[in-house]
Amino acid sequence: MTPDRTTIPIHTSPVPRAQPMKRHHSASYYAHRVRESLSTRISKFICAMFLLVLFFVGVIAFILWLSLRPHRPRFHIQDFVVQGLDQPTGVENARIAFNVTILNPNQHMGVYFDSMDGFIYYKDQRVGSIPLLNPFFQKPTNTTIVTGTLTGASLTVNSNRWTEFSNDRAQGTVGFRLDIVSNIRFKLHRWISKRHRMHANCDIVVGRDGLILPKFNHKRCPVYFT
Repeated sequence: MTPDRTTIPIHTSPVPRAQPMKRHHSASYYAHRVRESLSTRISKFICAMFLLVLFFVGVIAFILWLSLRPHRPRFHIQDFVVQGLDQPTGVENARIAFNVTILNPNQHMGVYFDSMDGFIYYKDQRVGSIPLLNPFFQKPTNTTIVTGTLTGASLTVNSNRWTEFSNDRAQGTVGFRLDIVSNIRFKLHRWISKRHRMHANCDIVVGRDGLILPKFNHKRCPVYFT
């Protein structure tokens, strides 16, 4: 007889995994990390403060620019009359008179005006000119009144032009343009700007009686520089 063979099971234990080795850093390493983190925070704080200061400086500069930048003088036509317009042969007695106010709207800035001249235009053709003011200085928020009267040699109106006036008057209105010209400079304390060639254009319409129509009276005149 063949002897029985008994199979003895063999139990194998799992091989333990190698545990990762923990790195032990030195004290100098941690001190370096702390210094690096602190430097980063300080750099960020300095950058933030610099940007904040730059922002406030920009806001202050913008406010100063708004308050100190020059504003153009403001011209308003107050009165305008063409005498004799109702007379068919009134060219011999033709007379144009006007009244204009000039306001310096600047709170802290004065304006130097060189000699000022006035020109009257009809259908873009000059019909008269006159010197208005000698050089003068206008203080801040000050108003200057300018008056002008054109007669005789200061008017270049012939009989043909007067006939055109009369024809327009028959239609109800006659249109003119007053151009006031001067060189101006702005003054802030000791600072004085360069000269600017200034034009104030006042569009005017008179009625059959030669008087300015109410909607054009006290009207603000556009101002531009050349």
